Amino acid sequence: MYGAERRQLLAQRARSDGRIDVMAASAEFEVAPETIRRDLGALERRGLVRRVYGGAIPVDRLDFEPGVSQRDRTSASEKERIARAAFGLLPSRGTVLLDAGTTTARLAGLFHGDHELTVVTNALSVANQLAPRGNCNLHMLGGRIRATTLASVESWALDVLAGLTIDVGFFGTNGFSVTGGCTTPDTAEAAVKAAMVRACRRRVLLADHRKYGDDRFSRFAKLSEIDVVVTDSDLDEVAVAELNEAEIEVVLA
Repeated sequence: MYGAERRQLLAQRARSDGRIDVMAASAEFEVAPETIRRDLGALERRGLVRRVYGGAIPVDRLDFEPGVSQRDRTSASEKERIARAAFGLLPSRGTVLLDAGTTTARLAGLFHGDHELTVVTNALSVANQLAPRGNCNLHMLGGRIRATTLASVESWALDVLAGLTIDVGFFGTNGFSVTGGCTTPDTAEAAVKAAMVRACRRRVLLADHRKYGDDRFSRFAKLSEIDVVVTDSDLDEVAVAELNEAEIEVVLA
């Protein structure tokens, strides 16, 4: 197969599948991973894809944001492991923030009677799980509810967050990297997340390995503002080394 033919197939695969994985494409086309990386570089220069950690995504998907149910099914086993690892970082009592994310919602589902917590959230999925818990003093931030993420955003949430000081915050993200920080496609949601980061004394990011290097439109935190990254064990050694060099504590689940 000629290189031009392979690049055309890679571009078509990116559009149909939403992502190209370097190692999978290398095995499929029976070429070295470096060859696929050069192909993706050529496609990026043509404006067809954006290279991310481990592969590439089509440029028309950069601001695409799937709904809650679809996101919850993606990397489900990794998210469950991450949530269980993050559970060990919960204080036995005090104030906790959970933002809108499918992994933070899984963490909320693990809460039990041994914790006496005041919980602040902007996520309907989190509030629905914690509202019946007698040991949880739940505060739901108000605002406009985004249909995509079921999160409250805009001034009502921002005004309240400006007056809060919270012990530990647990955050989801659409993408993260040492250079790009923590990012999400929506500016309104990014603004609330940024206010949440400012309100917390300690910040914990929950993100599976596929999100590393997948920088999105709007940054809500520099990685230096995050104290701990809880991710899954499929994050490779190079990425872990980059995070450690940036003095970020990494917990692999």
